[in-house]
Amino acid sequence: MTKHLEETTVDSELAWQGGFLRVRRDRARLPDGSVHKREYIQHPGAAAIIALAEDGRVLIERQYRYPMQQVYVELPAGKLDKGEASVATARRELLEETGYVAREWAFLTQIHPAIGFADEKLDIYLARGLTLHEAKLDKGEFLEIDWVTVGWLLDELRAGRIPDVKTQIGTFWLERLVSGQWPWPAFEPA
Repeated sequence: MTKHLEETTVDSELAWQGGFLRVRRDRARLPDGSVHKREYIQHPGAAAIIALAEDGRVLIERQYRYPMQQVYVELPAGKLDKGEASVATARRELLEETGYVAREWAFLTQIHPAIGFADEKLDIYLARGLTLHEAKLDKGEFLEIDWVTVGWLLDELRAGRIPDVKTQIGTFWLERLVSGQWPWPAFEPA
Protein backbone atom coordinates (compact mmCIF):
# COMPACT_ATOMS: atom_id res chain seq x y z
CA MET A 1 0.00 0.00 0.00
CA THR A 2 2.83 2.46 0.80
CA LYS A 3 5.56 0.79 -1.26
CA HIS A 4 5.54 3.80 -3.62
CA LEU A 5 6.95 5.97 -0.77
CA GLU A 6 9.95 3.81 0.09
CA GLU A 7 13.56 4.85 -0.39
CA THR A 8 16.39 2.43 -1.23
CA THR A 9 19.93 2.69 0.13
CA VAL A 10 22.48 3.19 -2.65
CA ASP A 11 25.52 3.30 -0.37
CA SER A 12 26.26 3.85 3.29
CA GLU A 13 29.25 4.94 5.36
CA LEU A 14 30.00 5.42 9.01
CA ALA A 15 30.58 9.18 9.44
CA TRP A 16 31.30 9.15 13.18
CA GLN A 17 31.31 6.74 16.11
CA GLY A 18 31.17 7.63 19.78
CA GLY A 19 30.77 5.63 22.97
CA PHE A 20 27.33 4.32 22.07
CA LEU A 21 26.04 6.48 19.22
CA ARG A 22 27.03 6.28 15.56
CA VAL A 23 26.27 8.67 12.72
CA ARG A 24 25.68 7.21 9.26
CA ARG A 25 25.91 9.07 5.97
CA ASP A 26 23.96 7.33 3.23
CA ARG A 27 22.79 8.01 -0.28
CA ALA A 28 19.26 6.86 -1.00
CA ARG A 29 17.24 6.47 -4.18
CA LEU A 30 13.88 8.20 -3.78
CA PRO A 31 10.59 7.08 -5.35
CA ASP A 32 11.14 9.40 -8.35
CA GLY A 33 14.55 7.81 -9.06
CA SER A 34 16.65 10.73 -7.79
CA VAL A 35 19.45 10.12 -5.28
CA HIS A 36 19.75 12.20 -2.09
CA LYS A 37 21.92 12.22 1.05
CA ARG A 38 20.52 10.85 4.30
CA GLU A 39 22.33 11.33 7.62
CA TYR A 40 21.06 9.72 10.80
CA ILE A 41 22.06 8.62 14.27
CA GLN A 42 22.15 4.93 15.13
CA HIS A 43 21.06 4.32 18.74
CA PRO A 44 21.13 0.96 20.57
CA GLY A 45 17.56 1.38 21.82
CA ALA A 46 16.18 2.05 25.26
CA ALA A 47 13.48 1.19 27.75
CA ALA A 48 11.42 3.40 30.06
CA ILE A 49 9.45 2.44 33.14
CA ILE A 50 6.20 3.65 34.65
CA ALA A 51 6.75 2.40 38.21
CA LEU A 52 3.37 2.37 39.92
CA ALA A 53 3.01 2.16 43.71
CA GLU A 54 0.12 0.35 45.43
CA ASP A 55 -1.44 3.75 46.27
CA GLY A 56 -1.38 4.83 42.59
CA ARG A 57 1.58 7.19 42.80
CA VAL A 58 4.23 7.16 40.08
CA LEU A 59 8.01 7.16 40.50
CA ILE A 60 9.74 10.00 38.63
CA GLU A 61 13.30 11.23 38.33
CA ARG A 62 14.78 14.69 38.12
CA GLN A 63 17.97 14.66 36.11
CA TYR A 64 20.20 17.27 34.46
CA ARG A 65 20.36 16.74 30.71
CA TYR A 66 23.53 18.24 29.29
CA PRO A 67 22.40 18.79 25.66
CA MET A 68 19.48 20.92 26.88
CA GLN A 69 21.36 22.46 29.85
CA GLN A 70 18.56 21.91 32.37
CA VAL A 71 16.97 19.52 34.84
CA TYR A 72 14.05 17.46 33.54
CA VAL A 73 11.26 15.44 35.15
CA GLU A 74 11.35 12.00 33.54
CA LEU A 75 10.28 8.42 33.90
CA PRO A 76 13.19 6.11 34.79
CA ALA A 77 14.84 4.88 31.58
CA GLY A 78 18.07 3.76 30.05
CA LYS A 79 19.75 2.41 26.95
CA LEU A 80 19.94 -1.26 26.04
CA ASP A 81 23.24 -3.01 26.55
CA LYS A 82 24.41 -5.09 23.57
CA GLY A 83 22.30 -8.23 23.23
CA GLU A 84 19.96 -7.23 26.06
CA ALA A 85 16.18 -7.53 25.76
CA SER A 86 14.33 -4.30 26.49
CA VAL A 87 12.46 -5.74 29.49
CA ALA A 88 15.84 -6.73 30.99
CA THR A 89 17.01 -3.15 30.41
CA ALA A 90 13.87 -1.85 32.15
CA ARG A 91 14.44 -4.10 35.17
CA ARG A 92 18.14 -3.19 35.36
CA GLU A 93 17.58 0.55 35.00
CA LEU A 94 14.76 0.64 37.57
CA LEU A 95 17.06 -0.96 40.14
CA GLU A 96 20.19 1.00 39.18
CA GLU A 97 18.54 4.42 39.09
CA THR A 98 15.89 4.13 41.82
CA GLY A 99 16.72 1.13 43.96
CA TYR A 100 13.32 -0.46 43.25
CA VAL A 101 12.57 -3.96 42.01
CA ALA A 102 9.15 -4.76 40.54
CA ARG A 103 7.25 -8.01 41.02
CA GLU A 104 5.15 -7.54 37.85
CA TRP A 105 5.84 -6.09 34.41
CA ALA A 106 3.66 -5.24 31.40
CA PHE A 107 4.74 -3.95 28.00
CA LEU A 108 2.76 -0.85 26.94
CA THR A 109 4.16 0.49 23.68
CA GLN A 110 7.21 1.20 21.54
CA ILE A 111 8.02 4.74 20.47
CA HIS A 112 10.53 6.19 18.01
CA PRO A 113 11.40 9.58 19.58
CA ALA A 114 13.23 11.19 16.64
CA ILE A 115 12.28 9.45 13.37
CA GLY A 116 13.61 12.27 11.22
CA PHE A 117 17.24 11.80 12.27
CA ALA A 118 17.64 8.72 14.50
CA ASP A 119 16.70 5.05 14.54
CA GLU A 120 16.12 4.88 18.32
CA LYS A 121 13.37 2.56 19.54
CA LEU A 122 12.19 2.99 23.12
CA ASP A 123 9.91 0.45 24.80
CA ILE A 124 7.69 1.66 27.65
CA TYR A 125 6.81 -0.75 30.46
CA LEU A 126 4.46 -0.59 33.42
CA ALA A 127 5.88 -2.04 36.64
CA ARG A 128 4.12 -2.69 39.95
CA GLY A 129 4.63 -4.64 43.15
CA LEU A 130 7.65 -2.52 44.02
CA THR A 131 10.14 -3.22 46.81
CA LEU A 132 13.02 -0.95 47.71
CA HIS A 133 16.57 -2.27 47.56
CA GLU A 134 19.71 -0.17 46.95
CA ALA A 135 20.19 2.13 43.97
CA LYS A 136 23.39 1.55 41.97
CA LEU A 137 23.84 4.68 39.88
CA ASP A 138 26.38 4.60 37.07
CA LYS A 139 29.57 6.56 37.63
CA GLY A 140 28.87 10.18 36.70
CA GLU A 141 25.08 9.76 37.05
CA PHE A 142 23.24 12.07 39.43
CA LEU A 143 19.49 12.20 39.90
CA GLU A 144 16.70 12.58 42.42
CA ILE A 145 13.67 10.34 42.65
CA ASP A 146 10.21 11.32 43.86
CA TRP A 147 6.71 9.90 44.06
CA VAL A 148 3.96 11.92 42.37
CA THR A 149 0.30 11.43 41.48
CA VAL A 150 -1.03 10.93 37.99
CA GLY A 151 -2.88 14.24 38.49
CA TRP A 152 0.40 16.02 39.24
CA LEU A 153 1.98 14.57 36.09
CA LEU A 154 -1.01 15.70 33.98
CA ASP A 155 -0.95 19.20 35.52
CA GLU A 156 2.80 19.54 34.87
CA LEU A 157 2.35 18.27 31.33
CA ARG A 158 -0.47 20.74 30.60
CA ALA A 159 1.65 23.56 32.06
CA GLY A 160 4.47 22.72 29.63
CA ARG A 161 6.88 21.62 32.34
CA ILE A 162 7.37 18.04 31.06
CA PRO A 163 8.86 18.33 27.57
CA ASP A 164 10.44 14.84 27.66
CA VAL A 165 8.62 12.75 25.04
CA LYS A 166 8.83 9.36 26.80
CA THR A 167 7.38 10.89 29.96
CA GLN A 168 4.61 12.64 28.04
CA ILE A 169 3.59 9.47 26.24
CA GLY A 170 3.88 7.35 29.38
CA THR A 171 1.70 9.85 31.24
CA PHE A 172 -0.98 9.75 28.54
CA TRP A 173 -0.99 5.94 28.59
CA LEU A 174 -1.20 5.86 32.38
CA GLU A 175 -4.02 8.42 32.48
CA ARG A 176 -6.09 6.32 30.08
CA LEU A 177 -5.43 3.14 32.06
CA VAL A 178 -6.26 4.72 35.42
CA SER A 179 -9.41 6.42 34.06
CA GLY A 180 -10.68 3.14 32.61
CA GLN A 181 -10.62 4.42 29.01
CA TRP A 182 -8.16 1.65 28.10
CA PRO A 183 -7.97 -1.84 29.62
CA TRP A 184 -5.04 -2.67 31.87
CA PRO A 185 -2.43 -4.83 30.15
CA ALA A 186 -1.67 -8.37 31.26
CA PHE A 187 1.11 -8.31 33.84
CA GLU A 188 3.80 -10.95 33.88
CA PRO A 189 5.84 -11.87 36.95
CA ALA A 190 9.43 -10.65 37.02
